[in-house]
Amino acid sequence: MSFIRSLLLKLYLIWVLIVFTVFMIIYLPGILIPFIFGDRAGAVGFLFLKIWSGTFSFLNRILYRIEGRENIDTSKAYIYVSNHTSYLDLPGISLTIPTQFRPLAKKELKRIPIFGWIAQAACVIVDRSSNESRRKSMDHLKNILAKGISILIFPEGTQNRTDQRLQPFYDGAFRIAIETKQPVMPMVVINAGKLMPPKGIHIQPGTIKVIIGKEIKTDGLQMRDTSYLKEQVYKVMDEMIAQHQ
Repeated sequence: MSFIRSLLLKLYLIWVLIVFTVFMIIYLPGILIPFIFGDRAGAVGFLFLKIWSGTFSFLNRILYRIEGRENIDTSKAYIYVSNHTSYLDLPGISLTIPTQFRPLAKKELKRIPIFGWIAQAACVIVDRSSNESRRKSMDHLKNILAKGISILIFPEGTQNRTDQRLQPFYDGAFRIAIETKQPVMPMVVINAGKLMPPKGIHIQPGTIKVIIGKEIKTDGLQMRDTSYLKEQVYKVMDEMIAQHQ
C-alpha cells in the first residue's frame, strides 16, 4: 500500500509541475506586459496572477479557503505581513488580497525558470546578504506605498522550518509601517507546510486556509516603538494560528 501511495504522489508531483509550467507560460504575456507601463498598470498583471493561481488551485485540487476578507478596505494601501511555511503560500495570498500588491522577495527566486521573470517584474527583489540591497529594497517598498499600492512582507524572513508556530520577526516591515503611517494587515496561512513542506520535494492535494485579521493602525507611533509594534503583530498572528490550526 505504501508503494502505491508513493507512486501516486510521484505521479501527482509530475502533474503539478506540468500545470505550473504550462499555465505559467500561457498567462505569461498577461502577467509581464502590464508592468512595462508602470506600477499602476501592474493591476492587470496581478489579475492574470490571480487567474493563474485559481487555475493552479483547481487543477491540482489544492483548495484555498479564505476567511476575513471583509476586514480589507480596498481604498487603503496596507503592509500585509504573513507567516511563511511553503511555496504554496503565494497562490493563496494572491487569491486573498483583492488589489495589486508588491511582495518583498529574495533574489534566489529569480533563478526559477519562467517564474523568475515574474518575480523580477512583480516583486521587490532583495539580496539578503547585502546591506545596500536591503536598504534599497526598503526605499522601493516605501515608494510603492506612496503610490497607494500595498506591499507584502514575510517578517520571519524565510520559510519556517522549525516546529514553532512562528519564527522571530525582523524589524523591516514594522519600521516601514511606522515611517509611512500605513496600517499593518496580519494574515496567516494554515496547512500549506503540511501539503508542501519547505524541506525536500513533496506535495499532495488538500485544503489550505488563509485568514485575514484586523488591521493594526500605526498612527502616533514613533521609530522607538518598532519593537512594540513587532511584538503586537507577532502576538496577534501567533493567536490566529493557534485558533485555526
